[in-house]
Amino acid sequence: MQDALLSLFQSLLPSFIIAVIAYYFLSSFMKNEERRRRFITVRKSQGKTLPTRMASYERMTLFLERIKPNNLVVRTLAGSMTKLQYEQTLIAAIDQEFEHNIAQQIYVSEECWNIIRAAKNTTIQQIRQVAMSSKINSGEDLRQAIVNELMDKRAPSAAALSYLRSEVKDLF
Repeated sequence: MQDALLSLFQSLLPSFIIAVIAYYFLSSFMKNEERRRRFITVRKSQGKTLPTRMASYERMTLFLERIKPNNLVVRTLAGSMTKLQYEQTLIAAIDQEFEHNIAQQIYVSEECWNIIRAAKNTTIQQIRQVAMSSKINSGEDLRQAIVNELMDKRAPSAAALSYLRSEVKDLF
């Protein structure tokens, strides 16, 4: 009886070892095939989505350039507005630009989008801070104060632009 069991074990052992090796190689092959298919699919989709993503990065670059305080006050004339009216006009212009580009968040990383939002909010905060000065009485005074105060400072959107550029470089 023991000889029969030993004989059966000896004859089944090579088959079992071959089955384990075959399973290992087959599962490795299937994993590699799946990775290859996924890579090909991603590569094909990148060809279609890359132009859209690049357009999004271009739009966000334009947004960040447009909200730089110096660029903003050049486009938005104060005329006969009061300080409060001009402040609200500048903030409304920033908010409108942002809302116009809000869908672009789909195409940029979450970190990049957060940096862009922070640049927008910081720019608004800087405008409000300059407007709090008691020396400013009119919209034109506020316009001049923004130019004078923020000319020497690095615009919040400059840091966001740097991050945006680095993210675009990572695409290639």
